[in-house]
Amino acid sequence: MILATAQTKPKREDIHANLLDHYHLVELAANNGANLVVFPELSITGYERQNAASLVFTKDDSRIEHLKELAVKHNIIIVAGAPIQVEAEMFIGEFVISPDNSVSIYTKQFLHEGEDEYFQSSFNYNPMITIKDQNISFAICADIDNPLHPENAKKRETDIYIASIFFSPNGIPNAYRDLQNYAQKHEMNVLMSNFSGESWGYSSGGKSAFWNNKGELVGQMNDSDSGLLLVDNQNDNWTSKIITF
Repeated sequence: MILATAQTKPKREDIHANLLDHYHLVELAANNGANLVVFPELSITGYERQNAASLVFTKDDSRIEHLKELAVKHNIIIVAGAPIQVEAEMFIGEFVISPDNSVSIYTKQFLHEGEDEYFQSSFNYNPMITIKDQNISFAICADIDNPLHPENAKKRETDIYIASIFFSPNGIPNAYRDLQNYAQKHEMNVLMSNFSGESWGYSSGGKSAFWNNKGELVGQMNDSDSGLLLVDNQNDNWTSKIITF
């Protein structure tokens, strides 16, 4: 199994440019044998609150059609973030796009202070996927600040916990501490994707990373590059490779 985490520099409110970046990174991940590639929180739009309603996606949004085509073409699962509207409510969400052309959505369960002015939280959209007998579940940003979230993931027999975040440089040490602890405590592999460029007028901390289920840091990117961290599992031994540009 090969997993890829993408570290990106979003262009504010430029969905077209950000999608082009997604296409490139999906192709790069697929060419390196990845079974899954995950992007940061709200990766398609960049992180937004006040302007999110003007950028919002629907579950069947035509703008994700090419991502669906890439998932099918390359037999790869793509996890990409956007504000997503379901009926009358808007969520911080992500599309989980599968090679069988199906799309499920995950919605952020625990919101940061101030996000609740613009978004709803929900526990109703919480898919689990399986790759090679490994159960995979998802988290978005502040979800990882609440220990209940990884505890619930473990109760669902999660083997790989994937977190899409937008953390500042100051927040990264806490994210590393918590994710390493969850990996060790719950015996879950943990994959994290963060921006490496500015979003919402704030710097992001990069350092996308992977911990094995013993809590050992297997690989990490730096705080400034765009690219991929790829992790490969052979006989329960994880190794990593970084591609930057």
